[in-house]
Parts: sequence; structure tokens; C-alpha cells
Amino acid sequence: MANSGRAQTVRPMEAPTQSQTSTKPPEGFRRELRVLDATMIVVGSMIGSGIFIVSADIARTVGSAGYLLLVWLITGVITVAGALCYGELAGMFPRAGGQYLFLRESYNPFVAFLYGWTFFTIIQTGTIAAVAVAFAKYTAVLLPGLANTLLEYDTFRVTGAQVLAIGSILILTFISTLGIRGGKILQDVFTFAKLAALIGVILIGVFVGRNAEAIAGNVATFWNATWTHVAAGNILSIEALSGIGIVTALGAAMVGALFSSDAWNNITFAAAEVVEPRRTIPLSLVLGTGIVVVLYLLANIAYLMVLPIGGTPGAAEIAQRGIQFATEDRVATAAASLIFGETAALIMAALIMVSTFGCNNGLILAGARVYYAMAKDGLFFRSAGSLNCHAVPATALWVQALWASLLCLSGTYGDLLDYVIFAVLIFYILTVGGIFVLRRRLPDADRPYRVWAYPVLPALYMCAAAAIAADLLIFKPSYTIPGVGIVLLGIPVYFAWRRWGNSSSRT
Repeated sequence: MANSGRAQTVRPMEAPTQSQTSTKPPEGFRRELRVLDATMIVVGSMIGSGIFIVSADIARTVGSAGYLLLVWLITGVITVAGALCYGELAGMFPRAGGQYLFLRESYNPFVAFLYGWTFFTIIQTGTIAAVAVAFAKYTAVLLPGLANTLLEYDTFRVTGAQVLAIGSILILTFISTLGIRGGKILQDVFTFAKLAALIGVILIGVFVGRNAEAIAGNVATFWNATWTHVAAGNILSIEALSGIGIVTALGAAMVGALFSSDAWNNITFAAAEVVEPRRTIPLSLVLGTGIVVVLYLLANIAYLMVLPIGGTPGAAEIAQRGIQFATEDRVATAAASLIFGETAALIMAALIMVSTFGCNNGLILAGARVYYAMAKDGLFFRSAGSLNCHAVPATALWVQALWASLLCLSGTYGDLLDYVIFAVLIFYILTVGGIFVLRRRLPDADRPYRVWAYPVLPALYMCAAAAIAADLLIFKPSYTIPGVGIVLLGIPVYFAWRRWGNSSSRT
């Protein structure tokens, strides 16, 4: 920056001045994301492969059509409520970093770092790896040779699908380094494509593939809750549920639905690149989450109109396996197979390829802005806090790509994502709690958008998220304890980084 007093007031998130040249790194991000672009980031980051798969596990856990839909409905209400709450925070702090920034301003850098640490080690990078592998897995349906092993040493092996997954991450990262404009165009195109495809699946399921026998069976057992316990693809027991058992099952079943509905907050990370962020971000959060929630509910209604919810593992007929035991949990493919026959697998593979590729574009584009904000606070690699000549944090993008690629090779990303759901809920609770903290600490601060029904809505959101977290802590400790461990590991890292950073700044 120039040395004049006026120039020193320019913050990193502001648009570059007209005096800049194309060869000089810009002084700040460029605001190019409008309402449509921001909404497409919300929608595109949420819709990956989950909606086509996780209903099978939910069906095994709750056992009836009514409770299957209730799981998705509760998840949707919680998601939209969270988006409404984040809208107020995003309006107050329309800068790069999003949730990391909200936690820092509400509490302190330590709490924010624990989020940023978990975000980098697994929340964002693990999701990117999982989505990339899903993209490669469904590409292998069209190109079976991708499943072949290319390298093997002891228990470590590399397949063609893993190489493709890493390649997709690197390609999308490279596109993002060329500027926000290319990333937003790609996001818009792929999100519109996946929306059209998902709407097509819903319409075909409801109006073309409807199965009177399946519908009658699902209606007859609409609220008959059961928990089907399986191991190695075989049924161990079927537990009839009532009372507190139903509540427990609903909480456990929401793991998959929550993951499938997550990443809606990614637009807040790129707030410094949004046009009129104080209005655009809250609006895009509500529009984006609302669209996805409605589509997810309609997709599950379509599944229930084609397939019976209950089934038998290993049955010869698709309908006999039902939603619970769809082959490899591919519920959408099973439903499509009853309509289109053998070509359904190819159709759904192509659809999910589009969905996952577009999903990762949004995740990769937005996630790097968190590391940029952390670097500006001295809590991440210093070089990640700089922008390239295209006004994007290229170093942060490549660091993210490297770690996500390593997770692709590790083969453990799926387990890590399961572990981190508890931590994700805790950080959501803390972030929404920040609304209460900031209302008390900064009562006169500019709030272009105020959360609807304050303080009731934020309080209800926190209670609901806490109830789900407690349910998982009690009944699925294998999910929660490792997740807590990942967060706690960030404590010594924080103090080591602060000490290392201070030492580096003095030398």
C-alpha cells in the first residue's frame, strides 16, 4: 500500500484501486459475486452425492416412511434456522473468513483457531476429498478401468479412481487461482445443471415411476418405527421403537442428513468478494438453504413413491431390497432402475458426476478464504495471507488442495468425516451463541439484517443442535470421541503456533 494516511485505512477485503496495474498483486479482493452467484454457491456446496445415498441408512435407522421424511424435515428446519442466524453475523462482518471471523469477534482468537484448525484438518478438506472420491467412483461406472489398482505396497494402494479424484481437485483449484469470475461462472453452470437433473429425477419418480404397491406399503407402515441393526450386510436384529427410542433413533439418523445439508455457510467465507454483502449474503443463505431443503424432501417423496422403504439384503429384485438395502445404498439409482432398466446406473452416474464436480468447485473456492483470514491473524502459514495478481489467495488454495489430495490417498476421509460431525455441531452452537454475545457487547453496532424472532429462533437452534450432539455423544460415542480428539489436538498446536509466530516476527 502507499504510505499516505488515507491509503493506510484500506483493508485487505476492499476492492483494488484503479491505479493498480495487472502485474502488481491487488490490495484486496474483488467484489464480483451477486445474489445469483452467492445463492448458487450455497446450493452447489450443499448438493453433492448425499441426497442420492444416505436415505438408505436413515431408512434402516428409523424404519418407516413417516420418520424418514421427518428426519429430512427436522434437518431442513435446523439448516434454515442456522442460515437465518448466520445472516445477522454475515451482515455485521462482511469480510473474508466467515464463521472463523464470527467466532473470533464473538469470543477470542483461541476459539476461532480451534474452528479453523478443525476446518482445515478435516471439515473442509475431508469433505473435498470425500466428494472428489465420489466423483471418481461414479466416473468409474462409465469407465470401469478406473477401479484398477495402479500402485500397491503392503496395505497401501493407489487406484485410478484416487488419481482422478486428486486430478479433479487440482483442476478446480487451478481454475480458482485464475480469479473469482471463472470460479463463479463454473459454479453457476454446474449448479443449474444439477438442479435441473435433480428436479428431473423428482418429476420422473412422482409422475412416471410411481408404484402403487410401494406407495400402499409405505402408507400402511407410515409411523411404524423400527431400527434394523446390520453387520457385514446381514440383519442382526429389528428393534421396534417407541417413546425415547424414537427420539434416539431420529438423532442417530440425522448424521447423514446433516452432512448432506451442510456447507451452506461457505458463502460467508467469501464475503469479501460479494457485491453488497450486507444484503446479498443473508438473502442468498435463506434462498439457497430453502431451495435445497424443499428439493431434498421432494426427492425422498419420489423415492417412497417408487420403492418400498423396507427390504431384504441381497434380494434378487430391486423392489425386494427396498430403500433400506439398495445396492451400495444407491437409493436414487435403485429407483431409476425400476423406471429406465439397466441404463439407470449410467444415467445416475452421470448426474452424480455433475453434482459432485460442481459441489467441489464451491467448497474449494470458498474454503481457502478461511485460511487467508487465519494467516492474517498469524495463525496459519504467512504466505496464505496474500493474494495473487487475480485477487485470490492462491497459496491458501494450493495448501488446501495438497492436504485434501493426501486425504484422498489415505482412504480414511470417510471415517474422519463421521468423527467430526459432533465438532461441527459444537461450532455451529458457539457461532449462533455469538449473536447473544455481540448483542450484549455491541448493542449499537450496525446490523443491516437482524435474525427473525430473536432471541427465540437462535435459542431454539442452539437447543436442537445441542440435543442432537448429546444424542450422538451418548449413543454413538465412536462418532463423537475421535471428533473431540481432533478439536483438542488443536490446543497445543495453537500455543505452539503463537510462540513460533511471535519468534518469527522478531527475527
